[in-house]
Amino acid sequence: MAQMQRKLRSLAFDGLFALWTGSFALGIPFLWLAGRPAGAVRAFTRLWVRGVIFLLRVVVGLTYIERGRAHRQPQAGIIISNHESTWETLVYLVLFPDVAIVAKKELLRIPVLSWYLRHSPMIIIDRDTGSAAFKMMLKQGRAALAEGRPLLLFPQGSRMLPGEPIRFRRGIELLYTQLGTPVSPVVVNSGDFWGAAHAFKKPGTITVSYLEPVPPGLPAAAFTQRVQTLLEAERPKLGTQ
Repeated sequence: MAQMQRKLRSLAFDGLFALWTGSFALGIPFLWLAGRPAGAVRAFTRLWVRGVIFLLRVVVGLTYIERGRAHRQPQAGIIISNHESTWETLVYLVLFPDVAIVAKKELLRIPVLSWYLRHSPMIIIDRDTGSAAFKMMLKQGRAALAEGRPLLLFPQGSRMLPGEPIRFRRGIELLYTQLGTPVSPVVVNSGDFWGAAHAFKKPGTITVSYLEPVPPGLPAAAFTQRVQTLLEAERPKLGTQ
């Protein structure tokens, strides 16, 4: 019975999520006529995400808590997080206002949301272009930091199952050395509730854990090893709520 209720609540969320997302298509013509101001686009996007958070809490029974907020940096820098679910892709837009997320071009296939992401703007990359993708990521990442926007990276590249080893894709350490800014590691256990391991979303409490920033200036290999170790060491501490 409980499993059936969970399935029905998850399906109800999916339907309401689609309706809520579709309603934001109405804002696109107004933002377009206003010249697509990035600040306004990001404000609309955060409003949309807050609605998603509300639906998750009320319909699914899925909430979140934050730990280690004292480690959050007041200035713009690089944020590195493990990636287990769509959840963090959305909620980080609220937790880190004005964040510039490095995302795959596949996100541009999502109706409505793709328009907001493109004009926020986020850093959309095509990994098939190889070194050209890295050069664009570096250029746009540097521009975002200059605007005071934090840069968010999912170093695994794609969503991973809970418990899968965190392995950085190539290029992350080069961004660190080239941009010369502190890195804030963040760990989530969202995959325990919403992810490839579950057919339907589960009620519970996702934990977002902010770790002590890693300063700039480390050798590339030492940086990668340090951040991977920090992320892996924190994951078991989050548990499943």
